[in-house]
Amino acid sequence: MSRHDADRLDDITAATEAIRSHVERGPLSDSLVSDAVRIRLLEIGEAVKALPENLTSTEPDIPWRQIARMRDHLAHRYFMTELEILQSTIEEDLGPLRDAVDRMRARSVSGSGEDSTQSDSAD
Repeated sequence: MSRHDADRLDDITAATEAIRSHVERGPLSDSLVSDAVRIRLLEIGEAVKALPENLTSTEPDIPWRQIARMRDHLAHRYFMTELEILQSTIEEDLGPLRDAVDRMRARSVSGSGEDSTQSDSAD
């Protein structure tokens, strides 16, 4: 089953919203909150890894490769993740990422009159 790039952008948007909701419920020192945030950051990383370079290159200020590497770290070394890194990511990186995704979506809709963020690759 293939997914369109627009779906992946939507995944990122949904995950950023969920992270904000999770941290409103409690601090990252609460294991339920930190676990929920980690899962959503994994989702963001998975979505980012699937986006084509020609799309991510339209937002060069976003550290796309670092996002993908963070996903790998969380997936394979979750027990070594410091809460300060998660907190910094939430406070400093989610806003710019969300803004970039919103701009990418806006360009895709205005670019051709239909959703042009489609990828031919299959998952």
